[in-house]
Amino acid sequence: MKAFNRLFCVVLAVLIAVFVAANFILLNTDESDGRPYRVEISRLIREIESGRSPSVSDCEYVTSITEYCEDFYNSSDDYIISEINGKLYRFDYRTTAKSDDSRIILKVNIMLGIMAIFIILVMIYIRFKILKPFDKLSDVPYELSKGNLTPPIKENRNRYFGRFLWGVDMLRENMEQQKERELNLQKDKKMLLLSLSHDIKTPISAIKLYSRALSKELYSDKEKQKEIALSINDKADEIEGYVSQIVTASREDFLTFDIHNSEFYLSQLISKIEAYYRDKLALVKTELIIDKYRDMMLSGDIDKAIEVIQNLIENSIKYGDGKLIRISFSTEEECLLISVSNNGCSLSEDDLIHIFDSFWRGENSKNAKGSGLGLYICKQLMLKMNGEIFASLSGDTISVTAVFQKA
Repeated sequence: MKAFNRLFCVVLAVLIAVFVAANFILLNTDESDGRPYRVEISRLIREIESGRSPSVSDCEYVTSITEYCEDFYNSSDDYIISEINGKLYRFDYRTTAKSDDSRIILKVNIMLGIMAIFIILVMIYIRFKILKPFDKLSDVPYELSKGNLTPPIKENRNRYFGRFLWGVDMLRENMEQQKERELNLQKDKKMLLLSLSHDIKTPISAIKLYSRALSKELYSDKEKQKEIALSINDKADEIEGYVSQIVTASREDFLTFDIHNSEFYLSQLISKIEAYYRDKLALVKTELIIDKYRDMMLSGDIDKAIEVIQNLIENSIKYGDGKLIRISFSTEEECLLISVSNNGCSLSEDDLIHIFDSFWRGENSKNAKGSGLGLYICKQLMLKMNGEIFASLSGDTISVTAVFQKA
C-alpha cells in the first residue's frame, strides 16, 4: 500500500507538470508561421486603395493603422509598412487573435483537467476496491502458517476477490478440520497405549503368582522349580519395566510448542483479538466487552499469546450462554492478568481443577465438538512464556485468567 501511495504521488506530480508545461507552451507559442494577420492587412490595403476609410474594429490581428508622421517608426507592436497611393502606412499587428489565446488555453486546460480527474478517479478506485481489500488479505496466509485458524474470513461482494476469499476460507476450514482430526488421532493413540499397558499387567500378575508358587516349593523338583520361579520372576520384572516405560512415554507431552519469547505491547494483542472477534460475535448477537486498560510492554510470544486468548474466547463461545463475553484486566506485582469471562457455565468446583488436563472434557461438553486439548495447550503455552493460567467460578460465571510477565 505504501508503494501505491508513492506511485499516486508521482502520478499527481506528473499531471501537475503537464499542466504547467502545456500552459507555458501555449502562452509562449509563436504563431507567425501561419501569418493570418497578412490577410487582414491585404484587405485593409485594398480598402485604402479604393478610397474607403479602413477600420480595425472588426480585425482580430491588426491593432492600428498609422499614416506617416514624426514617430512613424516607433511602435511597441510588430508592424508592416506599405506605400499606398503615394503615402506610407504602418499596420500594427499581433501574431495571435485577441480571443484565441484565452479560448485555446481554456480548452486545453479543460481537456487536461478531465484527463487528470479520470486518472485520479481510476487510481482511487484501484486503491479502495482492489489494493485495500487485498492488503487486508495479505496477513491471512501468515496467520494460517502460525496455526491461527479460528477467525473466519469476512465475505464481501468484491468482484475481484470473491472466489479467492471463498477458496481461502475453505482452506482455513479444511486445515481446522485436519487439525481436529490429528488431535483426535493422537487421543486415540494415547488411549490405545494406555489400554495395552493395562492389559499387559494381567499376565504379569499371573506370572508373578506362578513364580511365588514355585518359590514356595509347591512342585516336587525343588531346585528346578526354584530356578524356574526365579527366572519367571525376573522376566516378569523385565516386562513390568517395559510397561512402566510405556506408561511413562504415554504421559509425556505429545505436542511440541515452538516459542519465541520477546516483548510486545498489550495493545497489539488486544487489537488483534478485537479485529478477529468483533464482527464474528456481532453476527451471532454475542456482546463482546473489552474493559479499559493501560497499554504496557509484556514478555512472551505475541503469536502464542494471541492463540491463548483465542482459545479462551472460543471456549466461551462454545460453552457459554451466547449473551456476553468480557475481557478484563488487572495487575498483581510484576504481572498482568487478562481474564476472559462468560455466563452459563455448568461446571462444578470439582470439575474445575481438571479443565487444564489433556483430553479431559466436562459434563457440559457432551453436545459440543472438541478434543479436550484447548485449555491444555493454553496451559503449556503460558508455562513456556513464563506465565500461568487459572480458572475461577462465581455462580454460573466462569473466568479463565492468563497471567503474563511485564517486560
